[in-house]
Order: sequence, then C-alpha cells, then structure tokens
Amino acid sequence: MWSSPAIGSDGTVYVGSNDYKLYAINGKSGVKLWEFETGGNVSSSPAIGSDGTVYVGSYDKKLYAINGKSGVKLWEFETGGGVGSSPAIGSDGTVYVGSWDNKLYAINGKTGDKLWEFETGGDVYSSPAIGSDGTVYVGSGDTKLYAINGKSGVKLWEFATGSFVGIEHSSPAIGSDGTVYVGSNDYKLYAINGKSGVKLWEFETGSDVRSSPAIGSDGTVYVGSWDNKLYAINGKSGVKLWEFETGGKVNSSPAIGSDGTVYVGSLDKKLYAIKTDSKSLAKSPWPMRGQNPQHTGHAPAK
Repeated sequence: MWSSPAIGSDGTVYVGSNDYKLYAINGKSGVKLWEFETGGNVSSSPAIGSDGTVYVGSYDKKLYAINGKSGVKLWEFETGGGVGSSPAIGSDGTVYVGSWDNKLYAINGKTGDKLWEFETGGDVYSSPAIGSDGTVYVGSGDTKLYAINGKSGVKLWEFATGSFVGIEHSSPAIGSDGTVYVGSNDYKLYAINGKSGVKLWEFETGSDVRSSPAIGSDGTVYVGSWDNKLYAINGKSGVKLWEFETGGKVNSSPAIGSDGTVYVGSLDKKLYAIKTDSKSLAKSPWPMRGQNPQHTGHAPAK
C-alpha cells in the first residue's frame, strides 16, 4: 500500500492499495465498509469533497469519483497515462490531478467533465497544492515546479530545479505568507515566492528529497531526506534549526500533531514521534501534503 489514508467527517478511512482497489474502513472498528475495484494499482491518495465524494487515481489511466457512503462510482475520467498523483480539490469543487501523460487536469467535481489541461515536459506524479487565490502549484518530472491559474489553466510561472520534482513524491506545501516549499531529487528543498516564482532560498541535504514538507505554526518547515534525516528549517531564512537522524531513508512525508509533535516514518521500519517547538500545524492555504491532518485534499471554503 503506497496510498496515504484520508479520513472522512464521520471517521471513515479511505485508502488505496496495489491490489487495484480503494477501501472504505470503519475508523473505530477496522471493519471494511466497501471496496471499489479499478483496473490498476492505486498509489494515489484519495481526496474527499465537501459532499463526501471520494476522488482517487489509478494506474489504469483514470480518475474516479466514488460515493463515499455506498462505494458506487459516480463517474470516471480517462487521461493518457497512469494516475499516481493524489487529487486536490479547489474551494469551488474543481478537482486537479496529474497524470503520467505529462499533464495536469482540471475536472468538474460534479460531472467529471474536463475544464482544462496543462502540459508539462514530464510525468506529473506530484500532488497539487492550491493557494488562497486559487493558484495551483504542481511539480513535474521535467525538473520544474509550475504555478497555474486554477480557473483558466494558464501558466503563471515555472521554476527549474536540478532534478525531478514529485517523483515518489515531494509535493509542494504553502506557508502562511504564500511561500511555496518543495523538494527535489537534486538533494534540495526550495522556498519560492508564490506570486513571482522567484527563489527565496534553497537548503541542501545529503540525498534526494522525496518527502513532502510540512509547516508548523511557527513557520518551521519539516522535511525528510534519503540521507536518513528529518530536518527542521527556518521557513523565512532557510537556516537549519536541527536535524534528527533515523536508521534509514526518510521517504515519508511528516505530519504535525495538534500539540506540535512531528511524526515521520523511515525505511528502518520505524515510526518516530519528535517533540518540536511548533505548537500545531500552520494556518495556511496548504501547510502539508493532503492540506490537513485528515488528508482530505480539499482547499478551505472561502
């Protein structure tokens, strides 16, 4: 199972699996409520709409919309490549998702109709993040991070890193001031002005940054690296505050608890809980992968 769970408002847990299925599980008992079969691996993490609709991608080249209560398919949307990207839902219900056909799609969440598509130069494995003004930020296998107008699909800017962005799977996060943070396989975490696309700083680790950053309430950015470390970085300056060494690569994207505890997994087969000076998750448009601790992938209502 490569998919990260998302939690509905009633506590139902939704998660994908490489047995080609999406599962809905009672969060209290662990009892399966339903399963939905696709035509390929489901490494995409589901997103949950305000009406309870669950959206998830599959390697069968499709994005599915599924009734969260019944498990009945509402619609499917076919792309030109596998969908490993996790969908993101705008405040107006538009669903954004990347595909291995090098494109980001905007889809009407109710009907499944395509609103627009934006072509990059590589696979879009990255999960989109949505800014407070509706700008969609997404990484690509062409080494770039893109900022795209969420309504029109017009490119606002692009930022080139030294390697893949969003391949297994660093996805962008957005600070309370609109700064966009994203990792790259060039061993770096970048901070980028969300309006202009200008680099504010870069922080170099000892290996690939495939972890998605998470931002604490004090502006600290937490991110893992394949050098076996979790880093805490000052979000304004890019200065390292501390590092925590595990026994294996940190592919996991950190999560921040309500008391500021940071949780992260490592390929040493361990989950770590680390006490920090952050009090909670940042109050920002998209402070972590999945937008919130429930990973609903839904932008806050305006």
